[in-house]
Amino acid sequence: MLEHGGRLQAAARHYGRAPAQWLDLSTGLNPAPWPIPPALAAQALQACARLPEDDDDLRAAARAYYGAELLPVAGSQAAIQCLPTLRARSRVAVLTPGYAEPAHCWRRAGHVVEPLAAAALPSANHDVVIVAQPNNPDGRRFERDALLRLHARLHARGGWLIVDEAFIDATPQDSLVDAASTRDGLIVLRSFGKFFGLAGARVGFVAAAPALRAALADALGPWPIAGPSRVIARAALRDRRWQRAARVQLHAQSQGLAARLHAQIGAVTRGCALFQWWTTPQAAALHDALAQHGVLTRLYRGDTAVPMPSLRIGLPPADAWPRFDSALAAATQAVRSERAA
Repeated sequence: MLEHGGRLQAAARHYGRAPAQWLDLSTGLNPAPWPIPPALAAQALQACARLPEDDDDLRAAARAYYGAELLPVAGSQAAIQCLPTLRARSRVAVLTPGYAEPAHCWRRAGHVVEPLAAAALPSANHDVVIVAQPNNPDGRRFERDALLRLHARLHARGGWLIVDEAFIDATPQDSLVDAASTRDGLIVLRSFGKFFGLAGARVGFVAAAPALRAALADALGPWPIAGPSRVIARAALRDRRWQRAARVQLHAQSQGLAARLHAQIGAVTRGCALFQWWTTPQAAALHDALAQHGVLTRLYRGDTAVPMPSLRIGLPPADAWPRFDSALAAATQAVRSERAA
């Protein structure tokens, strides 16, 4: 299995600090999750006593929120793993740096995977192109029209364009989800857990033409989402007031994080509403020094796409900014002292 953010138990064992004592900024989740009302929590618990009902109104809630017909799945990761099984052996372009699972899953299914630098969209001489909008971890974005032109070229030769929109909820105007439900070969993945801060619910959605949605549903099998998660997700998707406020807050907090990183350590970052990212030769040292103060970040050790190591830092909860500032100052000083020695 590939390494991911989170893994708090492993960090706790490695650094000798109990899980409850950590500030986990490694996953890029909304630090102020959608608040589950007590009555709804009780309803969700009651749903444990029976099989999930696929004909409840989760799809209607998703349709209203996303503006398209989508297939509910157990987190977008479920679709990432299953989609490679629905095509014959293909040439697959995956933009890097990026989320490592798509390349891993397509390669494991026997496809030819070609990593390409994310500086520009590739030509359409592949069978499948996979991009993220915004990209993880660098926050890079592509113009909607450019993506649609790439899809048209791919579709003309029977290809697919897969767009992972896991981090796009704070800028929904950039989404291609409305186009995907009516265009063969355009597949958009949406994550519920990141924007709503409820990653443990394992809820995601896939926008695609009806035939592909049906094929994916058949491959995934019955009951893809647990009953309690369905109860919570459909209520959160309908809460427009919370969604509007969350978008404003996330943008402000991400800008504040970028300003802090620049002021304290001179970092010039990139990112989106849920995280900031930057390359630095001191990435591993900073990651370790922050962990010594109970702050967990996402370390990228460097590869052919981004040779220099880098750090991705998510947003602290509102009451944890002073702790983050203190840990960042102490970690920065420790790294500087180590370099001077």
